[in-house]
Amino acid sequence: MRIAELLSRDKPFVSLEFFPPKEPLDRPAFFRAVGRLASVNPLFVSVTYGAGGSTRADTLDIVTRMKRDFSLEPMAHLTCVGATCDSITGFLDDLAEADIDNVLALRGDPPQDPEFRMPETREFSYASDLVSFIRRQRPRFGIGVAGYPEGHPEAPCPEADLNHLKFKLEQGGDFVVSQLFFDNAYYWDFVGRARALGIDKPIIPGVMPAFSLKVIRKILSLCGATISPGFLRMLEEAQEKGGTEAVKSVGIEHARRQMRGLLDGGAPGVHLYTLNRDDDCLELLKGVL
Repeated sequence: MRIAELLSRDKPFVSLEFFPPKEPLDRPAFFRAVGRLASVNPLFVSVTYGAGGSTRADTLDIVTRMKRDFSLEPMAHLTCVGATCDSITGFLDDLAEADIDNVLALRGDPPQDPEFRMPETREFSYASDLVSFIRRQRPRFGIGVAGYPEGHPEAPCPEADLNHLKFKLEQGGDFVVSQLFFDNAYYWDFVGRARALGIDKPIIPGVMPAFSLKVIRKILSLCGATISPGFLRMLEEAQEKGGTEAVKSVGIEHARRQMRGLLDGGAPGVHLYTLNRDDDCLELLKGVL
């Protein structure tokens, strides 16, 4: 089922994001985590897609098993940087054959591998190119797109970034999943500016718990999101006094407050970046829905 149809039910929800395990030996533990988190009845689940399509086969296998073995509604991430029409069409065909109805259309980044060479063709320079291609090739697919409450790191200004988002939706996007943020004010401001521009499709806030100070610092360096000095200081003090478990406790409580505030404020639901950590996410979600 298309996620847009599920969103039309207008009930608060949680959705979950997973990333494919790097090693085959990690697969059993990964699917145990999926099974445990399926107990929270997510509206949908998404699975990331490596730079340059490097985890394409893994993503396809995982979303297939999620639907077949766990009765979840999966959304496969699909990046287009360096892709060709044939490679994208092949992946869409594979998804359709596996009865997967939804994709998150992203530009993505080239792999860090120095041996990687971009194809000479440039059919897909932007996520909007991918969205319009999918809508033409698979008109019945559900298509999500990414939004950036604090602006895309490469955007010249917030207004330009928001206009790019509007264009992606006009090309066929059904809904928006936001990049992570740690202050809900960024989300509400983002939604307000989007509505003023005429964007009326659902905007789902993305929340990433600060389970680890090291991981959060790395992610922030990549995505352009910010963290308030006060919250960062809390995490650093927790690290100094109690180590990783203390950091996790502070991060879970902050994310729980975020999620409650978003749902109480009228957000359609919350997309939780799980980092594949089932125990921690189950603890976080207690009392949220």
